[in-house]
Formats: sequence, C-alpha cells, structure tokens
Amino acid sequence: MAEKALLELSLPELREELAGKGLPKFRADQVYGWLLRGAGFDEMTNLPKSLREALAREYRVGGVRVERFLQSQKDGTVKFLFALEDGNLVEGVLMRHDYGNTLCISSQVGCRMGCAFCASTLEGKVRDLTAGEMLGEVIAASAYAAARGLVRTREERPVTNIVMMGSGEPLDNYENTVRFLRMVRDEKGLGISLRNISLSTCGLAPALRRFTQEGLPVTLSLSLHAPEDALRSTIMPVAKAYPLSEVMDAVRAYEAKTSRRVVFEYALMAGVNDRPGHAAQLASLVRGLRCHVNLIPLNPVPECGIPGTPPAGIEAFRRALEERHVSVTVRRSMGEDIEGACGQLRRRVLHANP
Repeated sequence: MAEKALLELSLPELREELAGKGLPKFRADQVYGWLLRGAGFDEMTNLPKSLREALAREYRVGGVRVERFLQSQKDGTVKFLFALEDGNLVEGVLMRHDYGNTLCISSQVGCRMGCAFCASTLEGKVRDLTAGEMLGEVIAASAYAAARGLVRTREERPVTNIVMMGSGEPLDNYENTVRFLRMVRDEKGLGISLRNISLSTCGLAPALRRFTQEGLPVTLSLSLHAPEDALRSTIMPVAKAYPLSEVMDAVRAYEAKTSRRVVFEYALMAGVNDRPGHAAQLASLVRGLRCHVNLIPLNPVPECGIPGTPPAGIEAFRRALEERHVSVTVRRSMGEDIEGACGQLRRRVLHANP
C-alpha cells in the first residue's frame, strides 16, 4: 500500500505535492474535487488514464468507505459502519432535522476514557483517526445522503452540521482534530462553518485550555453527566485526573474567548444522577455561564448494565432545572431501533467476526 494518502492534504499542500511531480495547478484542483466526492483514482474521468494509473501507483486516496449501514424506520436516522484502509471500523450517525442533516463522526477507533455508560470504550482505544479519515467520514456520509435523496434542493449540502460525538475523545487526538477542523471549514473544500460544528469532550482541561487559543469557535459540548466530583469519578474516570473546578475554569475561559454558548451534556441514569438534589447542584454549577443543558435519555447498552431514567423522571429533572432559570432541553432520542448509541454496531460486528 502506498504510504501517502492524498485526502490528508489540504488543497495548497496537494498543489505543492503534485507540482513536485510536474503537474500543473489545475490538475491538482481536479484531483481535489474528486477526492471531496469520495472518488477513487479510476473514477477521476477528466484526468488522462496514464495520470490516473501513475497516481494510483504512488498514492492512495485515504478516507473511509461505508462497510454497512442501518436506517431507522422510526425517524430516518442512518447508522454507518465505516471501514478504514487498515481494516479498522468506526461508526457515524446521520440525523435528519428540519434545518438540515447532522453527521456524528468518530475521532478515534475505540476510546480509552472508560465512561461507565458508553459502548465505545468497552474494547479500549485502538488508535487515533487521522484528519483525512475524519474528513472521509463526512465525504462518505455526504455521498450516501446525496445518492438517496436526503437533500431537499440541489443546492443544499448533504451534511450541513457535524458533531464530534462518536467514538473517541477529540481532545485526546488533539493535532488531528485541529487539522480536521481547519480542513473541513476550508471554503475551497467542504466549506462547513465552524459554527455548525460541535466538539464534545469529557473534560481534558489542559487540552481544552490549549484549544481555546486555536481560533476555532466551534460549539463546545462538555460531557458532564454528574454535578460533583465524587459521583462523576464513579461514572467517568477522567474526573479523577481533572476535577470539576479545573474543568469548569477551562470551560469559562473558552466561553469568554469565543463568546459561544457552551452545551453541557447530561445523560440521565436511573438512581445514579437523576435526583432533585443533582438538579440543584447542576444549576449551581453552570450559573453565570452562557450555556445550555442537554438532557440525554440513554440509548440502552446491555453490556454497561446502567438503566436510563424513565420519561417521567426526565421531565421532572428538566422542570427542576427550568425552575432554576437554566436553559434546558431533552435530546430527542434518535436511532434507538438501529442501536443508535455509539459503539454498539461496531462491537456487534467485531464479536460476530473475531
């Protein structure tokens, strides 16, 4: 397999790379256009056959392909199993909304954060995804959406919003995450606004402070799931390294620097973090921040053995926050009939094909 993947290169880098092979700028632009459509070298039909063959000998495309997909009969959500060129598998989820299509992408193969309710972490972390592989998830899902008529007009982008909430911790794959964000927003590339991208982190405080200085004003989503350290450390091992005081200082710095509203993700677990006292603690924790709390009904993950809070309990928790003047909504559960929780499809396939 060729060492260099062209999808890892920005357009200026690709122009420079191919100029070194004696190719003019317009040829690099043609190749880049095809890469963003998910094409292989043999599909780049406006290039001479001899050039396509030469590129295929020296380079690989990179990115991902759709290995399998499941579509929800309830809400149209599509669950992807993406195959990487080395045979590893990651998941993505395409969700249809009134405002467009949102794609949830993965940033790592597996995850090492160890959150008690998450299927992605059950096999640990295998490796980081490259920036080109993350970009490849967007390209592959866009091609799927366009081919199946999941866009309302010819001008509409197949993927309008991205959430980095799939398997992996984006800030644990820092360099590749930052490079991906710069590449995906490039107007000569996919041109997706950073304001339409959410990055979810479990709270790696030093990395978050560093990210604050990058000038990438995405929507920050903190996977909180508990309002105090003792409880949070039983759910999320990262809390033992970075207490909430340190994490919240980093969150406040990000909010002040970017003027972006921060989202706090809070998965409600029956008898664990859903009592009235937890709601009061949560309201106190986020007071004074430009923020929103997103309450998450758990998609069941049998291996984790943690039941989700029933609907009546979710509504009571929501009201308790609202009464304390906290902006709050309950995330609409999507894709439950296709194992929408991240990591479930990959895990099932891995265990079926050991």
